[in-house]
Amino acid sequence: MQKKKVYDFKILVINPGSTSTKIAVFEGEKKAFSKNILHSSEQLSSFDRLLDQKEFRKEQILQEILNAGYEIEKFSAIAARGGILPPLESGVYEVSEEMIEYLKFKSPVEHPSNLAAVIGDEIGKMYGIPVYIVDPISVDEMVPEARFSGIKDIERRSLAHALNIKRVCRKVSEEIGKAYSELNMVVVHLGGGISVTAHLKGRMIDVNNASDEGPFSPERTGGLPTGDVVRMAFSGKYTKTQLKREFMGRGGLTAYVGTNDFRTALKKASQDKEVKLVLDAMAYQVAKEIGGMCAVLKGDVDAIAITGGMAHSMEFVENIKSYVYKFAPVFVVPGEFEMEGLALSTLQVLLGFEKSRKWRGENYEQA
Repeated sequence: MQKKKVYDFKILVINPGSTSTKIAVFEGEKKAFSKNILHSSEQLSSFDRLLDQKEFRKEQILQEILNAGYEIEKFSAIAARGGILPPLESGVYEVSEEMIEYLKFKSPVEHPSNLAAVIGDEIGKMYGIPVYIVDPISVDEMVPEARFSGIKDIERRSLAHALNIKRVCRKVSEEIGKAYSELNMVVVHLGGGISVTAHLKGRMIDVNNASDEGPFSPERTGGLPTGDVVRMAFSGKYTKTQLKREFMGRGGLTAYVGTNDFRTALKKASQDKEVKLVLDAMAYQVAKEIGGMCAVLKGDVDAIAITGGMAHSMEFVENIKSYVYKFAPVFVVPGEFEMEGLALSTLQVLLGFEKSRKWRGENYEQA
């Protein structure tokens, strides 16, 4: 029997967002097709829960794939964005019944990424295709020292843009000419939330939880003075839901500038000194977090990498670099590489270069 070549493997990639579903087809390492399926607020408002959107999104995915001329049963695998699972190590995981049960009924956060494996699993069962997730949001490789918060009942959590960050680590490693497992890096993801992470020889040993900690971002507050948060919480001005919305959705640039669109803020900053000061403050906070992660690595840092949508602004990136360039060489990798990361990691499993893991509740094992 003739051995399959890399391009013989066709992988369907599924990555749901809050108002769209990104799909792609990779033929080997090449992205042969991609589509961002937009969902209007009117369409989504008819569903009470996020999980109720499953059939609606699935049918749209299947239709777009068929419209593109692909026979679904001929896909080698489906690579789905990992949802909010319990803490687990980085890697490729086979989608299991336990995982689907958890994402449907036990996940602590209703997040669009939870839909990916659920939709992928249903399509996979329909056509007999294996389904995998890669580096979910809950990847946790933190060292014990990083978990302490200062309050015994609160433990710091590892929640970050792990999929994109891990892919960028591998890209930078290739550019340096060494394996990811040989390098120490600090990687910054500049998106709706900002993740700053420390990587020690291939493990993400510390991270600011982009929802609760670190720099403020286009729509999140980042870390806050706890005394003032307590005063706000008991002021009588906010319900619990309203206060959470102030921190997540109405914070950061949205609070100071009135927009969560970074490009709009940049345009305003060119004419308004106050807006420029806000952007300077955000860069300052990002740089300060990078410095902290360099300390976590004891100053032994091979590279600092800056990625995410805001990394397209060289002005903003140069502002950050002006604080940290002496710590290590700075690599700028603008944009997001989630689709690529899902496909190429899954391809490594199909080719036999890496082994997938099996998820069994909060315990998992290598397949």
